[in-house]
Amino acid sequence: MNLLVTGGAGFIGSHFVLRHIEQYPDDTIVVLDTMTYAADKTFLQPVLQRIRFIEGDIADIELVSRLVLTYGIEVIVNFAAETHVDRSIQNAVPFIHSNIIGVQGLIEVCRASPDLLLIQISTDEVYGDLASGEEPFSLNSALKPSSPYAASKASGDLLLMAAVRTYGIRVRMTRCTNNYGPHQDASKLLPVIIHNALQNKKIPIYGEGRQSRDWLYVTDHNDAVELVIQKGQDGHIYLIGAGNEHENIQVATTVLNVMGKSADLIQFVPDRPGHDWRYTLDSSSIRALGWEPKVTFEDGIRKTVDWYRHR
Repeated sequence: MNLLVTGGAGFIGSHFVLRHIEQYPDDTIVVLDTMTYAADKTFLQPVLQRIRFIEGDIADIELVSRLVLTYGIEVIVNFAAETHVDRSIQNAVPFIHSNIIGVQGLIEVCRASPDLLLIQISTDEVYGDLASGEEPFSLNSALKPSSPYAASKASGDLLLMAAVRTYGIRVRMTRCTNNYGPHQDASKLLPVIIHNALQNKKIPIYGEGRQSRDWLYVTDHNDAVELVIQKGQDGHIYLIGAGNEHENIQVATTVLNVMGKSADLIQFVPDRPGHDWRYTLDSSSIRALGWEPKVTFEDGIRKTVDWYRHR
């Protein structure tokens, strides 16, 4: 199989590339990445001789079309996205570019190559948030994004769903819960906790830290994506959640316990605007393909802490 992995130097995309090459060594992988703040090519160093790496933008229709034709691409896996909620609140323009205009660019490429399969990596944040005790989001839940980031991802998803109906392009979509693991951007919650704890600095936690998330280890997520490529159905959406729901304060305490650090490092700070209260998903759609998470939350935290300690 010949794959184009967009955003392949980012957190989840780079893990996908490494894992896919390990599992399918005969496949051809082309990585396309704009190399913004969240990208780090060095994580791909072990496989750089086995992939084609191109620096570029998914909104560049001519470039993506040329890559598809040159390398006989059969599947595009679109990890390319601006993803940080706080950054989207400060400036939404880059999110509009990558998550909406970029997705429309991929749609145009797929229209010109009807056999091309597009895997869109989306997020549970398109649904907004849940109250405590409320049932998990399902495939029938309405899209109610709370942040500019989430709204841009929901917009891209809607463009794709419309293109499936209007143009008949081949799309399979995933929406996942909070990913964590090695190589995540330093501005995300877990890296902030770990980096600050390593330096005995205060760890900022929004509000009272009672916001709750379902935590999904990055390799478990990519195992699910592989199943969607191999066994999924065109036009379907797959929700990926590990069932590891924890409040932010619990996450911080778990990390500090693993690191042998005091909870006194935690410092509560004013909450951010529009902060979603709780996310969790009904993951029966992906489990029906035979997927289940392999990494427990505690083991995943240990793996993540070890990586940041020794990097």
